[in-house]
Amino acid sequence: MSEIKKPEVLSPAGDPEKLKTAVAYGADAVYMSGKGYGLRTFSGNFDHDEMKSSIEYAHNHGVKCYVTMNIMALEGDLAKLDDEIDFVAHEAKADAVLVSDPGIFSRVKAVAPDLELHISTQASVTNSEACKFWYNQGAKRIVLARECSMEQIKAIRKNIPEDLELEAFIHGAMCMSYSGRCLLSNYYTGRRSNGGSCAQPCRWGFMVHEEKRPDDLLPVMEDERGTYIFNSKDLCMVEHVPELIEAGVNSLKIEGRIKGAYYAAAATKVYREAVDSCFAPDGNYKVNDEWLTLLNKVVHRDYATGFFYDNPMENAQIVYDTSYNKPAYVVAAIEGRDETSDLYVASQRNKLYKGDVLNVLRPKGYVEPIQVEELYNEKMEPIDSAPHPQMKMFIKFNRDVELPQYTFLSRDGDKDEGIVPQK
Repeated sequence: MSEIKKPEVLSPAGDPEKLKTAVAYGADAVYMSGKGYGLRTFSGNFDHDEMKSSIEYAHNHGVKCYVTMNIMALEGDLAKLDDEIDFVAHEAKADAVLVSDPGIFSRVKAVAPDLELHISTQASVTNSEACKFWYNQGAKRIVLARECSMEQIKAIRKNIPEDLELEAFIHGAMCMSYSGRCLLSNYYTGRRSNGGSCAQPCRWGFMVHEEKRPDDLLPVMEDERGTYIFNSKDLCMVEHVPELIEAGVNSLKIEGRIKGAYYAAAATKVYREAVDSCFAPDGNYKVNDEWLTLLNKVVHRDYATGFFYDNPMENAQIVYDTSYNKPAYVVAAIEGRDETSDLYVASQRNKLYKGDVLNVLRPKGYVEPIQVEELYNEKMEPIDSAPHPQMKMFIKFNRDVELPQYTFLSRDGDKDEGIVPQK
């Protein structure tokens, strides 16, 4: 692929810790949000001080930062909009902002005319004419709607200016209302909701029953975080990275700002290595079994390839099991090595026991599981377990192995890492 420019690996940064993790594991760029104007309010996100220092950190490591301002703004949202744009552009010094609302787009151009503009997937761009419209307004990049197929992306690439970049989601959660536009009408009636023929099945009455109580029907309910009935499979395109590159995608985007740092590390590492493999001297792309093992270790729903190869009328990508796959959970993160004792310094993520056999995730390379031989608390007192959240501890393993900062230790099991479920 020497004649094709290597695409960007774009990773989620839900808070400063996840940003630093994504940087350590090979991201070319991260996307993030302030405390307002982004669509992931359940992520920790960044206050002004955190955003400014985090972007500086990323830039010092050669990583770009894109700030999401992709809400569809209400009138009341406009009051502080210009101040936020000014901060993001001129104080935090973001590399770009992602927008979907034309009003926000116009204010960015007015307040920060030199700030790069990316059109969010929420704008649901599905064709070359829409791409050219935004390009003519001043957009540098289009984040394509998730319902675009591989063949459609190829056609779009051929019909847009060469310097207009395309970005596509290639891994992570997918909403049942893809790109903010519902597909239930397509699935139930074959009438294309995004083409003006919606049968409005979202207004139909839906009832559910518990499997042991089939006669006890309950209405589908919703709380402030959403509904939990219309579950979609998770997207995983690691086996199709060469096709994405050949289709002309400039940025490969990993979903997951509300997920944990371990997820950001694992997904970034896998797609970093996958992209690099495409541009290796031998030119032969082969999916590494370690990549699949690692992606299957993080908390996820069943994987699929989204709509890259299926359209919503044929396959709505619904998963009927509402639970997550949870084959491993993180117990500790390595922070460094103590010069006096030569023990590893770690912070606790889940309860850790002396004698545990742990999987290792580090930025470079792969190592076999290691065993906790000795465990000490912050006072260097021997302990049998580390039960306290985020407690500092010192660890001796059964063998010496390089474990740099941002190494994660996990144990196979059925616990998760505190991820907030997404609809």
